[in-house]
Amino acid sequence: MIRVGIGGWTFEPWRDGVFFPPKWPKSRELEYASRRLTSIEINGTYYSGFKPETFAKWRDETPDGFVFAVKASRFCTNRKVLADAGESVARFFAQGIEALGPKLGPILWQFMATKRFDAADFGPFLDLLPRELSGRALRHAVEVRHESFRDPAFIEMARARNVAVAFADSAKYPGIADVTADFVYARLEDAKAEIATGYSEAELDRWAEIALGWAAGRVPAGLDYVLPDQAPPARPREVFVFMINGAKERAPAAAQALIARL
Repeated sequence: MIRVGIGGWTFEPWRDGVFFPPKWPKSRELEYASRRLTSIEINGTYYSGFKPETFAKWRDETPDGFVFAVKASRFCTNRKVLADAGESVARFFAQGIEALGPKLGPILWQFMATKRFDAADFGPFLDLLPRELSGRALRHAVEVRHESFRDPAFIEMARARNVAVAFADSAKYPGIADVTADFVYARLEDAKAEIATGYSEAELDRWAEIALGWAAGRVPAGLDYVLPDQAPPARPREVFVFMINGAKERAPAAAQALIARL
């Protein structure tokens, strides 16, 4: 399965016919978005906590087969010593995200651009991430934004723990394409406002080909790898691709254009 979506679903520039129909009720925006996309990255959880009833409401507003990615709390990742994040990690998982049920997808742990790779600290942080929640297996992805993470030790420690290194197509941050888990997580962050679909026709064709390659277990050419000669076993993988940041107003059109190609 290749799932394609956006970050969040409440964004003023998406209203009044840009993505949502004119005068579409704000209370039904998730209902609308989830029937035109196959995944959404919940960004609000990065900034604050929610009640189990809220997660259950989001679950019930979306169709069968839809899957959310959940962005972990910034209080877990924006700290000097990551190994000390245990209490914050526990608090994040105690808020009730398991109420998403079968629609709970990967957890994204995003790090600031100033956070450098420190193997002695990052490894213990990865060990804090729980493997299951209320009997449901959890999947984790990490988005790192400093060049120091182009380190074989980082790739190896992620593979050892089945943690995905989120690939970012970004003009600002490194795009590490090494596959390190049994799923792939990609964030396409370089959309252009002057293009109706954010990415050009040729670029969308290329990303569709890359996503299909990831899903088939191949190592797509033309991406940046830390360990290009150490590809993981070739096996089918679930793929998550999010059109996010960049020209955010173009994200829904970009996601729908990629879904149409797939």
